Amino acid sequence: MRIIKSGLQTTIQDAGRYGYQRFGVIVSGVMDQMAYRIGNILVGNQGNEASIEMTMKGPEIEFEEDALITITGGNLSPTIDGNLIKLWRPIYVRAGTVLKFGGCTSGCRAYLAVGGGIDVPEVMDSRSTYMRAGIGGHEGRALKDDDCLKLCKPGERSNEILKLLKDPDQPYVESDWSSASEWSTEESDENIIRFIPGREWSLFTQESQEAFTGEEFQLTPQSDRMGFRFKGAQLQLSEKIDMISEAVAFGTVQVPSEGNPIILLADRQTAGGYPKIAQIATADFSKVVQLKPGEKVRFKKITHKEAEKLFIEQEEHVQQIEQGISLKLREGGYNG
Repeated sequence: MRIIKSGLQTTIQDAGRYGYQRFGVIVSGVMDQMAYRIGNILVGNQGNEASIEMTMKGPEIEFEEDALITITGGNLSPTIDGNLIKLWRPIYVRAGTVLKFGGCTSGCRAYLAVGGGIDVPEVMDSRSTYMRAGIGGHEGRALKDDDCLKLCKPGERSNEILKLLKDPDQPYVESDWSSASEWSTEESDENIIRFIPGREWSLFTQESQEAFTGEEFQLTPQSDRMGFRFKGAQLQLSEKIDMISEAVAFGTVQVPSEGNPIILLADRQTAGGYPKIAQIATADFSKVVQLKPGEKVRFKKITHKEAEKLFIEQEEHVQQIEQGISLKLREGGYNG
């Protein structure tokens, strides 16, 4: 693939760099884990293949060989030959075809998965780009104009799907089958983010607890892959405490001394020393990372059991997608 125009922040990411946090190496990886996973499933990938993550303004890409692709996550108005193409479904693209992205109509992060995945060297068992350290991905940085990327050899399932969709007389062919629409950011109604109380929840004043669950918080422009910073009611502890830094996770909500909450994300540090008011439910990670600066959210407290139930339902849905694709392939038809 040749990157004609790179877009705003386009990087190569996989599920992340696990097993090295004790050495101070962050996990990194994709922001929208569900969009990434489902994208790989839709193109027949069955491992931790690398995809392209794009933010707000997507790239312009020329395919130099036939490929099987899908686009998941936020809707950045992808087009081929000036025609809008649909998200959350496999698409055959012929060599020479150019994929472009336009305005951001829902969400803000999209993923381009390719059958076989993007071929870049693994660094500490991951192909994810960690830009601050300059490791992983393509030369440890965001993609630039005229970068050329190789594709890994597609697996058996990818080849099978490609064979069913391929039409050399057409620049592209979309499957009329897609994953369930609830994964689309367009389906989201209110920005309600569910959480379970964090380790220091009880140390915050009652007013702060009530404000966190009852008032709106706005995402600020000072947000990035490391963490989303919100402004709203000032959250305060009942009394000043001295804390020792300890492990944090994707979705941990810290509150620094100025009282504004921060949700830690893919490029989070390995440990943090601010009090943790909440932990976002895993089922709502995708909703969080698709927020744009200026958007407002409300936080809803749920129990551990409810969070676990939501997570199980989400995982069951992913399994259903995998089973649905297997059934389609056994039936011998991917369109119709």
